[in-house]
Amino acid sequence: MLPSFIVWDINPTIIDSFITIRWYGLMFAIGFWIGFNLVARMFRREGVPENWVSILLVYVGIATIVGARLGHVFFYQWDYYSQHPWKILATWEGGLASHGGAIGIIIAVILFSIFTTKRNPLWTFDRLTIVIALVGGLIRLGNLMNSEIFGHATDLPWGFMFVRSAEWQQLYPGQAVHPTQIYEALTYFALFGLMWWMYWRRNCGERPGLLFGTFLIGTFGSRFFVEFIKNPQVAFEQDMLLNMGQLLSIPFVLLGVFLIIYAMRRPRMAISYPDRWPESKN
Repeated sequence: MLPSFIVWDINPTIIDSFITIRWYGLMFAIGFWIGFNLVARMFRREGVPENWVSILLVYVGIATIVGARLGHVFFYQWDYYSQHPWKILATWEGGLASHGGAIGIIIAVILFSIFTTKRNPLWTFDRLTIVIALVGGLIRLGNLMNSEIFGHATDLPWGFMFVRSAEWQQLYPGQAVHPTQIYEALTYFALFGLMWWMYWRRNCGERPGLLFGTFLIGTFGSRFFVEFIKNPQVAFEQDMLLNMGQLLSIPFVLLGVFLIIYAMRRPRMAISYPDRWPESKN
């Protein structure tokens, strides 16, 4: 008879020699590589300058890391980091917040739109968030490999026992817990599939804000509900009716609703699809 739980005993480190490679970092890198190529495919389809892709990658790469780190610092552990500011740079010790990363990306896209595309930022948001959904799913798989960000105890047959996690050993010794990393990853992958179909099959990029709004509702709406069965990230959340992740998700969901209504009430924008890079000007 098969056990009614899964013992998760995966080493989070792939290589630990003269260099250290962890599953989390690998998932992050794979996500950025795939994302770069998918964005390039969409940009090429619409005939925009090829160098926009690499410029956007730099903006988003920096914004994601800086924003996610500062989000964790200010939203979750400001009491600690205000007393140990030099620790803010110690990203290898852990501590990234997806809401902070989202805010960082929003700022980066606005700057990218001002200085590079000279277009409405919604044009970039609609295309970029498609691949961000995919990257988000891969990052949650990285969390799974790290045996972190899991949920409450469960007797469901797909419950996990994260035997390498000190947090699990302290809170749930011998008990299976919800693999909330998998729940979120599957949600993000499904959202990516939906948005990819919306862009390629329904030409939803012609309704500025529709794809971005779909992303915000799908990502942060699912995050809001998963948080009910996820362990608090920091101690001060223990007695909160809604934890910090849920409180931070609400304005993103409301923004998503507004964007979808905005997009559907405006006339469809005509876009040509030459499916080639424009010729460079000498």
